[in-house]
Amino acid sequence: MLKRLIVLVGASLLALAVALAGCGGGADTGEPVAATTAADEPPAAFPVTVEGDSGPVEIPAEPSRIVSLSSTATESLFAIGAGDQVLAVDDQSNYPPEAPVTELSGFQPNLEAIAGYEPDLVVAAYDPGGLVEGLERLGIAVLLQDAAPDLEAAYAQIETLGRATGHLEEAEAVTAEMQAEIEELIASAEGAGGLSVYHELGLDFYSATSNTFIGSIYERLGLENIADDAEKAGTEYPQLSVEHIVASNPDLIVLADTKCCGQTAETVAKRPGWQRIDAVRSGNVVEADDDITSRWGPRTVDFVALVVDALAQMEGR
Repeated sequence: MLKRLIVLVGASLLALAVALAGCGGGADTGEPVAATTAADEPPAAFPVTVEGDSGPVEIPAEPSRIVSLSSTATESLFAIGAGDQVLAVDDQSNYPPEAPVTELSGFQPNLEAIAGYEPDLVVAAYDPGGLVEGLERLGIAVLLQDAAPDLEAAYAQIETLGRATGHLEEAEAVTAEMQAEIEELIASAEGAGGLSVYHELGLDFYSATSNTFIGSIYERLGLENIADDAEKAGTEYPQLSVEHIVASNPDLIVLADTKCCGQTAETVAKRPGWQRIDAVRSGNVVEADDDITSRWGPRTVDFVALVVDALAQMEGR
């Protein structure tokens, strides 16, 4: 009886061993099987710490109630797939069409109104009146992203937004596509070197030097910016005189005041003395979208394409 019991137990243990080996998915190779532990699992995406222009920002969990006080950031957030997480935007964020509409101001922010949305992340392009400090006192994470000085900084900001919202891969895909398209456009405009450009921000003839984001694009295209030699120390957005513009005789004029001020190639041609400018006589006046020229997000590709197309027409290509 005892002998029979020992045989049964031995058989059961053997069957159990065979079953366990079968669960391993193959024959025993004699190699130890690595155990799966929590340490082998991919790390959680949050919490994350990202770098903003006011310093590091800790984001404990994926934000679901984002308030964007930056029209550039709003465009980028929707482009990287974080649009569903955007609860409110500033009154200048008019793109994309599905962006929410509010009366919040990014230039004169109302802390109480912003906090009323109970955001878990606020993205801003400016810090007027202690915006960052005030929101942080309320326990609200604030990511400040000042105007990007060049394309590389713009790409970095988009990827920071991706990391901050749980959409890093999508953000990297957006910047990779932007970079590829822009570099291709720049390469196609290699013959533009030596031509000059006047970028008009408004009827008061403010412009932008090469040390600004928009100016850096003209520089990448090989254009000489007539704002660079304006005698206006201390600002990268000098107000040019009519005399300076006419004397500089730009080959290309880009109007970034078509929406705000109704400027067109026709209205420019009617300005006293401007018929002496080569760009006006030759019809090389580009009517650009004010919003696209004042932002440094995904639609920058559209602006570069607009300028490159104008240069191609000038060269008869």
